[in-house]
Amino acid sequence: MDRNMRQRLMMAAMGGLAGLCLHLLLEVSQQNLVPERLALAATGFAAVFFGGWLSLTGPLPVRRAALGAGAVAAVVTFFLLLTSLRFDGTSAMFDTGGSVLPVLVLALVPLPFLVAQASGHWRDYPTLFTAAWTIVVRMAAAWLFTGLVWVLILLSDALLELVGVNLIGKITHSEVGPWLITGLSLGVALAVVMEFADLISPALVLKLLRLVLPPVLLVMVLFILGLPARGFDTIIGSVPVAQTLIVMAATAALLVTTAVDQSDAEAVQGAFMRRATQALALILPVPAVLAGWALWQRVDQFGWTPERLAGAVAALVALAYGVIYAGSVLSGRRWMERIRSGNMIMALALLAAAAAWQSPLLDATRISARDQLARVLDGRTGLADLDPYTIGRWGHEGASALEALQRKASEPGQEALADRLIHPAVPGRERAAEDLSVEIANLMEVRPSGKEEMREAIVARLAPAERRLWRDACRQSLPDGRPGCVMVVGDFLAEQPGDEALVLMLRRGGLDMAAFSLRDGLLEALSVHSIGRGDWGEAAELIAAQLDGAPDIAPAPVNRLRLGDTSVILVP
Repeated sequence: MDRNMRQRLMMAAMGGLAGLCLHLLLEVSQQNLVPERLALAATGFAAVFFGGWLSLTGPLPVRRAALGAGAVAAVVTFFLLLTSLRFDGTSAMFDTGGSVLPVLVLALVPLPFLVAQASGHWRDYPTLFTAAWTIVVRMAAAWLFTGLVWVLILLSDALLELVGVNLIGKITHSEVGPWLITGLSLGVALAVVMEFADLISPALVLKLLRLVLPPVLLVMVLFILGLPARGFDTIIGSVPVAQTLIVMAATAALLVTTAVDQSDAEAVQGAFMRRATQALALILPVPAVLAGWALWQRVDQFGWTPERLAGAVAALVALAYGVIYAGSVLSGRRWMERIRSGNMIMALALLAAAAAWQSPLLDATRISARDQLARVLDGRTGLADLDPYTIGRWGHEGASALEALQRKASEPGQEALADRLIHPAVPGRERAAEDLSVEIANLMEVRPSGKEEMREAIVARLAPAERRLWRDACRQSLPDGRPGCVMVVGDFLAEQPGDEALVLMLRRGGLDMAAFSLRDGLLEALSVHSIGRGDWGEAAELIAAQLDGAPDIAPAPVNRLRLGDTSVILVP
């Protein structure tokens, strides 16, 4: 067996092991077989370790890559656990704004430094630059290959199903199959990329990115020139605009970095491209300042939230990059060298900011909850703008803030606050839920007519995700143009009082069914079983038949065996 084949087998085994471990850990976590934080630690460590190990193998030997990835994974796991202490459950921490990006920063930014350290000096910018882009290009190529593998598998499965062969489908629809396929494909792809390292280099990607620099410069100049004419009110207090400005600033910083490359010899050489790079670096502080201003207007009006605090940190990082880049250009000669040094400093600053965000030093839930509480108590936030639902999702600090508000609400004269806490409005969510309910009512007909109250009562108690599924199914059209859904109401369970509802929906070309009952105002989902061997491929005709005529509700043609309080039936 030659060296390349051994390397492919080894990388495939690493990828397969990664997929298997992550699948098992997620299964353990979902089934609550171990404490939540232990599951979080194990899953987080495995994800970061295998991701780092696969990324570093090639630039580093296998064992050294494993040691480096293990060290990074241990640090990330520590900060994950530290952040989870702010919440009762680990799942709630990922519902808070700015929870994922710091983890990615801690997991990815150290990798080029490990490669540079192995070559002799962790602060050598050319080595850092090459290592970072090599990892990016290798992983991008490997994931592209993995995506192509999945396309081929799905096409092969569809082809073989035409002749009754379902072997591939059994693998892809199994619980562990997709994880193993993805891991094995990714490992083999990385091994092949390593074999052709001379052909798959970052140089081509950097050259292509440089082509985008002048158009981005033109867009930013037009935006800056057009802003005074349009008015600064267009960005005041607008969080989406602030996010767009931050992303634009990050894109500009990336393009300037690719233009200055790892040394003056590899940097852009033409006068036009050098001037364009300098111009983009000079105006980089502008979108960062505007983003920070837009966010501050929002904070001044409504106070801090984790999302706004994360945006403020991102704006500060963008401003720091802008000051370094613009200052380097204004300093005259050797401006490219100063930008490279600034990039290395900012990489370390990003690591520090990510660690602070996940530590008590920059606890977004504490800062936000205490600020919102203070604003309510001193009157800066009116009751109409108070959002107890969102505050309650901010872990222990959010719960403490709500307890303080409850104590305030118990005082004489605070009846309005007490009512607000009892009936918390969810800005945006209530309107979206109402819109979905109205759309479902307009699309889903009820048979027999006159039973629409059952539909309204059930839809009102559905989770938002279930409403969206119903809405999407109803939006599919029958051949005659009518909505592809219908609710049939009747006394399906003769031994229980009241009616039940059976919903027939057109989904993915087939028939989907759901059944519910209402007992004492509580919604209960019922199991649906078909008797007989009907062809559900004619789903549209079955729904149309219910829309056209009265429902044919009759006793089921089965007998049952009574076993105490339960029964057993045979379903053909």
